[in-house]
Amino acid sequence: MPNTTIADGPRTLVLLALFIMAATGCVSIPGEPDPNDPWEPWNRSMYDFNDGIDKGIIAPVADVYLKIPDGGRTAIHNFFVNLGYPTTVINQFLQGKFERGLEDTMRFIFNTTFGLLGFIDIVGPSGLGRHNEDFGQTFAVWGIPQGNFLTLPVLGPQTVRSAVGWPLDFLSKPLRWIDTGGQFAALAGLNIVDTRARLAPAIRLRDETAFDPYIFTREAFLQQRLNLIHDGNPPIQELEDLDLLEEELLLEEEKSEGNIQ
Repeated sequence: MPNTTIADGPRTLVLLALFIMAATGCVSIPGEPDPNDPWEPWNRSMYDFNDGIDKGIIAPVADVYLKIPDGGRTAIHNFFVNLGYPTTVINQFLQGKFERGLEDTMRFIFNTTFGLLGFIDIVGPSGLGRHNEDFGQTFAVWGIPQGNFLTLPVLGPQTVRSAVGWPLDFLSKPLRWIDTGGQFAALAGLNIVDTRARLAPAIRLRDETAFDPYIFTREAFLQQRLNLIHDGNPPIQELEDLDLLEEELLLEEEKSEGNIQ
């Protein structure tokens, strides 16, 4: 099931996925636990559970949603992006990004008022880029360790750190303030469908080309989180750590090929 924290668009995710596939081969030895993923048995079972929900319910609805004209889907997506800005602003201030926090406060105010609740991104054409912050990223900036990779039912891929931050993300979103007449459930469902539709190219690429879709999803998520935490500029040391992990995965591939031969 897609993770709704991923909001950078399908093009970014497809490029990221292709990079991961080229770097790691998306391989593992079935039945052999990955030392970098000690909860892998649980994570794989939850991955299968979420994938079943996605294929049986969410993906078919997303396919229907994709029939809406591009302009309509863009407006809906803008609305949900705008709803997420209070969370982003709060975390920018908590991370000491005061200038960005003020910019995005004004962005939220202008798009909510003049942009008809955010359906129209009137600030975007000015060149002011969109930002995406959450409490998991704030915890990282504060030096709290990432913890193990974790796949949760319905919520999908997380780390321990991002999972601890998720309830705070939820509480800080205006969407949860809508609690009458089933409006919250309807909007939350639409948000999930919109996210799933935007992830469709990356998910299709994963399903068609990945040797192991679980590893594909795990590595894409961890890379994307690293990119978000460092605003697109991960430090060299962390990139070297990722290179080391990639080398270990390539060694596993060679061992796997040796076993097959």
